[in-house]
Amino acid sequence: MTTAWHSDINEADWEALCDGCGKCCMHKFEDEDTGEILRTNVACKLFEANTCRCTKYIQRFELIPECLDIRKLSDAEMTWLPETCAYRLTFEGKPLPDWHPLNTQDMKSVNRAGHSMSGLSVSEKDVPEDEIVDYILTS
Repeated sequence: MTTAWHSDINEADWEALCDGCGKCCMHKFEDEDTGEILRTNVACKLFEANTCRCTKYIQRFELIPECLDIRKLSDAEMTWLPETCAYRLTFEGKPLPDWHPLNTQDMKSVNRAGHSMSGLSVSEKDVPEDEIVDYILTS
């Protein structure tokens, strides 16, 4: 069931919640036995690795049907977002981390804190689909 936890957040504030880490743009798998979300460093083909931004943000849902629309995630699907994600933290009623750009007023603070995928990802264009599982992150 989808909650309306975000219904009172205006568009500008909603967009400002994103810290620009890029983690949500990485392929993920769910372990069928444990339900654990296994994250990879394989990025969506629309991901720009240096800026950690979507190159076609406005059209992303039309171009990538499996792109997660955070506003439409069910309560259970929120766990697909990284534990440090401001959308997930807000949903869970938790505070934003000290390094979040809304706290620091600096978009590079996420990089300095080591929470960015900048320079750490590989494009799905360069990885055969059946090999993406080989890119699961261990930490």
